[in-house]
Amino acid sequence: MTAVGAVMRRELRSYFVTPVAYVFLVIFLVLAGILTFYAGDFYERGQADLQPFFEMHPWLYLILVPAITMRMWAEETKGGTLELLLTLPLTLWQAMLGKFLAAWLFIGLALVLTLPIWITVNYLGAPDNGVILAGYLGSWMMAGTFIAIGACLSALTRSQVVAFILTALVCVLLILAGQQQVLDFFQGTLPRKVINGVAHLSMLRHFEAIARGVLDLRDLLYFALSMIGWLIAGVLLLDLKRTR
Repeated sequence: MTAVGAVMRRELRSYFVTPVAYVFLVIFLVLAGILTFYAGDFYERGQADLQPFFEMHPWLYLILVPAITMRMWAEETKGGTLELLLTLPLTLWQAMLGKFLAAWLFIGLALVLTLPIWITVNYLGAPDNGVILAGYLGSWMMAGTFIAIGACLSALTRSQVVAFILTALVCVLLILAGQQQVLDFFQGTLPRKVINGVAHLSMLRHFEAIARGVLDLRDLLYFALSMIGWLIAGVLLLDLKRTR
């Protein structure tokens, strides 16, 4: 864990050395506020909850998280520092986990900075804070899944642009997988069991359940296993690059 911590600290410092981290935080907070109060009709709904706020998170992550993860391994490969990193006394797993945790903590910081909206809703009414806390947990776990996908696909290519596009594409497919319009499109062409399986792959479906305050073990396992699976795939891709 010492090696993991060292990589994590290195990555976190690299975020704040350049303006990227500050730009991300500002854009995330501004867009979250605009989408919540205007697109989400926060005041017009007349309900003391943060459902409009959490409903916008998948679409915010869809754009902003790939922008963070695209450089995670693609930059190391293109700059020739991947070989140098792997000569250090740490394993591929430690390097991958350190980079992943740094990005996940950074997203956690962005979520913490949105706490004023939680204070606002408590000032305006009497919300169920347990449900709001569950929404934050679900959002953070969903962000972790996005980051794991981005880390894997960044390890696949040396181009940051390609990594961004691939990550956004995979994430939008996982978001839309459970939408009724998508499932209706495949009705009659695919077996019912396959359609149900596609619906269960939907990231949005599992997140919305948690955001409603329903902490089902199956939803938590979905995000945890998704993160582990994509990180394993990323490590295997890096190992394949190293052996070439």
